[in-house]
Amino acid sequence: GSAITGAFSGGSFEPAKAAAPAQEPRPVMQQSPYGPCHYEMKQFLECATNQRDLTLCEGFNEALKQCKYSNGECAL
Repeated sequence: GSAITGAFSGGSFEPAKAAAPAQEPRPVMQQSPYGPCHYEMKQFLECATNQRDLTLCEGFNEALKQCKYSNGECAL
């Protein structure tokens, strides 16, 4: 009886590690039909649309560049 209980309790610890919350957001981001940097692109375009001075959007542009670089889409 204890061998069966041990097998079940041992098995319950392994799936808990595999389904760690830190790993869940990554697949969700990759499934976006707009690409991995869609959010950054949206933020930059909203800024560019709403601001007359595009230098105010430089932070959004840098975030977009960094996202593309991190995802292998372009070099800095």
